[in-house]
Amino acid sequence: MRSLGEVAERLRHSTVQVRTLGHGRGAGSGVVWDTHGLILTNAHVARGPRLEVELWDGRAVPASIASRDARRDLAALRIEAAGLEPAPTGDSAALRPGELVIAVGSPLGFAGALSTGTVHSTADGWIRAAVQLAPGNSGGPLANARGEVIGINTAILEGLGLAIPSNTVRDFLRRGARPAIGVALRPVPLGLLILEVDPRGPAERANLRAGDLLLTRLQELNAALDSGRDVLRLHFLRGGGRQVREAFVRLASPVEAAA
Repeated sequence: MRSLGEVAERLRHSTVQVRTLGHGRGAGSGVVWDTHGLILTNAHVARGPRLEVELWDGRAVPASIASRDARRDLAALRIEAAGLEPAPTGDSAALRPGELVIAVGSPLGFAGALSTGTVHSTADGWIRAAVQLAPGNSGGPLANARGEVIGINTAILEGLGLAIPSNTVRDFLRRGARPAIGVALRPVPLGLLILEVDPRGPAERANLRAGDLLLTRLQELNAALDSGRDVLRLHFLRGGGRQVREAFVRLASPVEAAA
């Protein structure tokens, strides 16, 4: 079995920085998924029309969005570059609490930074792990002790790292974006915080705004979105208030850049 150092070095070679160029410039991480230039990252990392990917060896290449699903906070990018080293992927359904995991990314601009920890839980469609993440880790790999990517790091909640399971990533690559309301979400203790609203999407037409807090869990929202209903009734809080509001959202078809 390879040492942890060898596993970590291979993961670094498969981890990239993803930058949004121009106005509102930002940065995150990504994972080389195959040798043909497929890069996986978070939808909230791949926001702008002009993107650039920096590889482990310092090469910077333009990137285009092949598919984006803000509902699951995933985006697939395409680049043209030789010598790509894709990360091996594992079965996230086989992951168990207590297993060692490794997170690689570019927190605060430090490329290839590594953090280790253990799996806390795998409930509600997320992998929660006791790994140290910071801004810039979003979109980078969470791997098991064998170096197989079993998640895409996304956020921090109550001191734990949140990652999207690798099996969810495979479903996204196979089926594309799902029925959507047009928002980017982040789980918080009371529900789901709206990070951004598609100006052309159903949520905007229902008068939902960035900063609103949906009083539901991700699994419940996903079940409602996949139920076949045309209209969803959502309860939410606004502006830090305690008054529960109600929105009726007419669903969009599965489209790129939907959530």
